[in-house]
Amino acid sequence: MPDVTIFAPSPLLTVTVEGDSSGTDLHLHAGGQGVWQSRMLQTLGCDVTICSVLTGESGRVVRHLLEDDGVTVHAVQREGRGAAYVHDRRSGERVEIVELPGDPLSRHELDELYTITVREAMTADVVLLSGPVGESVLPDDVYRRLAADLTAAGRTVIVDLAGGRLAAALEGGVRLAKVSESELEPSDAARERSADELIAAATRLRDRGARSVVVTRAGHPSLLVDGDVVSTVRGPVMEEVDASGAGDSFTAALAAALADGEALHDAVALAAAAGALNVTRHGLGTGDSEAIRRLRSQVEITRVGGEHGAQLSPDDLAARLEVDER
Repeated sequence: MPDVTIFAPSPLLTVTVEGDSSGTDLHLHAGGQGVWQSRMLQTLGCDVTICSVLTGESGRVVRHLLEDDGVTVHAVQREGRGAAYVHDRRSGERVEIVELPGDPLSRHELDELYTITVREAMTADVVLLSGPVGESVLPDDVYRRLAADLTAAGRTVIVDLAGGRLAAALEGGVRLAKVSESELEPSDAARERSADELIAAATRLRDRGARSVVVTRAGHPSLLVDGDVVSTVRGPVMEEVDASGAGDSFTAALAAALADGEALHDAVALAAAAGALNVTRHGLGTGDSEAIRRLRSQVEITRVGGEHGAQLSPDDLAARLEVDER
């Protein structure tokens, strides 16, 4: 089976209260971006290794939960306050009760985590760099160094990051960057962007250090920039139950397919199917392998460009994209 190593610096313990007229349930799970990605990777048949720092009582519980799920864990164990949240979903909506970002990592802990990640990445088919919950858990520059060192070592590096962490990873150089539309320009996230702005923003990410870029867009086709070729990715439209975790499922399916040696377009199609199925479920990063692979046939990837490979101007590209969205 393909092997994927995930850099997940600070997984969290999730406590969710659910219930209906028959009673109330309490659910404990390991969580965080890298953990949710690991679930989808396992669903799609990958061996998964997580490299992280596990903190205090919550960290010890997280380790057991991950290992019980079949994830290989290589972690720096420390005392302190670990990342965790308590959510109440009895109303049908997620209500945040408590959210704890966890203690920042010390220089020594970062050194140990970095070494563990490099060691495990050397035998992985794909390395996925994910982010922690808190903004101050670790310096952004760790992502630049990891991306640079792993790419130089011939590893396939995929990132699903935003802001300073994304900028740092791009400076190091990555095979593929996945970003949501709202994360392209966080300071202007509320404004709806035109098609030409999206293409220009994705192209800038490519120019800053990603060989390929995927921009996911809720309710609209995703955008793929692979070298000089721009394509739209239209996935199946499903009735939404909970959109949480759909982006992580998308990224994990990308990693799973590329680790298995699939071409980029086939990987993006699988990712679109995984993200679409995830919104029909309450579990973050969950799905069914066979359902996802069958849904892949419903994904349409359309190149936005001129005939015989000729490249269009940004205005023509934008016009083609907007026609596709209709």
